[in-house]
Amino acid sequence: MPESTVAKREAIASRGGGLRVWDPLVRLFHWGVVTCCALNLFLLSPGKMAHRYVGYTALTLLGLRFVWGFVGTRHARFSDFVHGPAAVLRYLRVFAADKAERHIGHNPAAGWMMVLLMVLLAAVGASGWLTTLDAFWGNKLLEEGHEVLANLILVLAGVHAFAAVVESWHFRENLIWSMVTGRKKA
Repeated sequence: MPESTVAKREAIASRGGGLRVWDPLVRLFHWGVVTCCALNLFLLSPGKMAHRYVGYTALTLLGLRFVWGFVGTRHARFSDFVHGPAAVLRYLRVFAADKAERHIGHNPAAGWMMVLLMVLLAAVGASGWLTTLDAFWGNKLLEEGHEVLANLILVLAGVHAFAAVVESWHFRENLIWSMVTGRKKA
């Protein structure tokens, strides 16, 4: 789509209380995965049926989001936010120098954090599923790997949330609220 058409659509969308950035599927994925991870890390007993079904729900959300990353709305597509290492380093360097430009969608660093969290979520789901198979049932190494991966998601989700707060402060825009409403400042 030509840039002028995109700009016109964004201008029209911005009239309704901000620019529509995060579509409902992106927000469902985000908050659904947050809920699934919180339930499985803090409330549900590992290995029990509820823990498994919540894990399968997270994997279903991940599958939907993966497909949506290729066919979804503009800022949902991987092509919009997955950039090479040079772009990530450049963004981090200019952000640290207080000269970063605001991104409507994910910035280059956040894009890679998203990819990393998705890969880890897939690995946690796969390792959890494997522990239910006869061939791997009771395999302590696999169970410990599953736990390490889940804890790594928790750590990186914390880094992700902290970065969202820092960037919100830096650009004077509530990025966390934008993931609730789907809108950002125009």
